Amino acid sequence: MDRNIRWLGLGAVIRATGVSLILPFAALYFRNVLGLGYTEIGLLSVVIGVLPLTVVSFAGVVVDRVGRRRVLLISLAVEACAVLAAAYTMEVRSLLGLLLAVTTVSTAGAFGGPAISAYVADFVHGSERTEGFTYIRIGWNVGFTAGVLTGGALIGFLGFPLVGYAAGVVLVVSTAFLAFGLRPSNYDRDRAAGIPRGGAGPRYGLRDTVRVLGRDRVFLALCGAVALASLTTGQWGVTFPLYVNTVLHLPYAILGLGFALNGVLVVVLQAPTTRAALGHRHTTALYLGILLYVAGFLIVALVAFVPALVLAIFFGAVVVITMGENVESIPVTTLPSNLAPATDVGAYNGAFFAITGLGQVLAPTLGGVVLAATGNPLLTWGLLCLPAVPALLLLRLYVMPHIRGDANRA
Repeated sequence: MDRNIRWLGLGAVIRATGVSLILPFAALYFRNVLGLGYTEIGLLSVVIGVLPLTVVSFAGVVVDRVGRRRVLLISLAVEACAVLAAAYTMEVRSLLGLLLAVTTVSTAGAFGGPAISAYVADFVHGSERTEGFTYIRIGWNVGFTAGVLTGGALIGFLGFPLVGYAAGVVLVVSTAFLAFGLRPSNYDRDRAAGIPRGGAGPRYGLRDTVRVLGRDRVFLALCGAVALASLTTGQWGVTFPLYVNTVLHLPYAILGLGFALNGVLVVVLQAPTTRAALGHRHTTALYLGILLYVAGFLIVALVAFVPALVLAIFFGAVVVITMGENVESIPVTTLPSNLAPATDVGAYNGAFFAITGLGQVLAPTLGGVVLAATGNPLLTWGLLCLPAVPALLLLRLYVMPHIRGDANRA
């Protein structure tokens, strides 16, 4: 594995520890500390997600024209400062301040995502690229496991603000770590020297990028399918913990254990899952991953029949959802770079994050409305799984028959 990919993986461990100490529990702060309703929390999630959604495509273009390493480090520094600001606003119980801080965290992530994807694509190709994204994902989930387990245990004792300050300090450390260890890619060095890439010539500009993206119907259909699926898969981040804590009445510590189990399963199973996928089609993995998410959410509905087994149902759902996450992450992290021309890797990843992010942004609103409208587990999770149906149909009927074979091979 390339040295820089290893540094990104190690940096992901530290960064994910900081982020997951506090952010996975933010919806519970809104509910349990500020007393907001489910629908209000869902609408706030849209407010938080709008700005990142509007800038992420622009972020991909910036990554291609300014440089992967520079954009990544700036985004991480802003993220660390914003988490510290979020901790302060939790301390003073300022809803507006917290919204601004969390929105800044999300916006910084909108710039960091395409930068990381393009950076990895610069260093590794083919199956090694798939493995490179897997390496970083494993590193992220090592940190995620440590963060949610620690955060779930400490929030009940120390409160949200102190845990938030600790998260900010960890993120400052991770940013310094990557600033020391990461080196510019060949693409970064060539751009700095004014050397054209991919035969495009020095006049290749934003208009050319937009034209290329607009003509790539398979890529846009892929984005649409993942966006629709995200209305279902996106319930994992906000609606699922809200449901578990406030409807099933499981405490923070149990919720933290569930998130930690998710992280451990990624660390243990992601690499074998990726190796098993190598040589197969990315679109098949995407299809299977969405189905596993649906199965995991429907398992939660079983609590209507056997409420005494609520713990077993909770942890069983986490296991199945994590399997879906492991499988789906392979095509979602790799396909945009595989489909992109050499000059537009950042732009393709930015466009992918923007379009699919629309589903992620709207998912908590859909979840909040459904939670407020019904207390029936079967109806709740049945409705939340419906958007996956058109996503699977679009994948099967259009994307799979038309995608390039070389780009679709893991």
